[in-house]
Amino acid sequence: MDKPRQPFADGLPNLSEGHFVVPTSADLEVATPFAHAPRFLIIYGSLRERSFSRFLAYEAARLLEAMGGDVRIYDAHGLPLPDDSTADHPKVQELRNLSIWSEGHVWVSPERHGAMTGVIKSQIDWLPLSEGSVRPTQGRTLAVMQVSGGSQSFNAVNGLRILGRWMRMITIPNQSSVPMAYKEFDDAGRMKPGPLYDRVVDVCEELMKFTLLTRERSDDLVDRYSERKEREPERLKAVAVDIGFVRR
Repeated sequence: MDKPRQPFADGLPNLSEGHFVVPTSADLEVATPFAHAPRFLIIYGSLRERSFSRFLAYEAARLLEAMGGDVRIYDAHGLPLPDDSTADHPKVQELRNLSIWSEGHVWVSPERHGAMTGVIKSQIDWLPLSEGSVRPTQGRTLAVMQVSGGSQSFNAVNGLRILGRWMRMITIPNQSSVPMAYKEFDDAGRMKPGPLYDRVVDVCEELMKFTLLTRERSDDLVDRYSERKEREPERLKAVAVDIGFVRR
């Protein structure tokens, strides 16, 4: 096929011009910067008394606090399984309110049977894509980390990345995977110095940078052409007609 002459001159007949927006740098300028510290929610995927994912979550919290962040760590003890309770359960409401409050997340999971644990998956499953007009995760930054009992693996962080995309989060490029975690933490639960700890510092530093770049712009970053169309009353009526709920 011959390369067409550009720029194209045959128009965009399928485009709704009333909902089409050309992004500009000016749209992303911040008129009034936020005065509060960046807000981070950290969740982890183990309920064990000596939990290496919790230890890693605490190290991330210490680093983010040292960088000026306001950090909350969610304790999943008492959280029911998804569908085993209703959304008004106090632990579910606590988790959702923390996510709404947050501007960035850190998800830390052990790798179990080659995947993230059910503990952390349950927490993520309790976070809806939308709750009325509120979206508890959309537009927030996300860093993913994992601990392993054996050799280094990336199965858990890869699965967490898929979930982060599904939850419409801005997942940063860097990540941390800590192999043989029992060797990397001392008796007090503090991570030992070394390249693996340095990588955790890298991840937290990058998360802070991405959060500072995006938190005041998140509404613009997640504003979509398709959703602008869907919000229009006439569009909603047309969809209802198309699927047979309303007569033409």
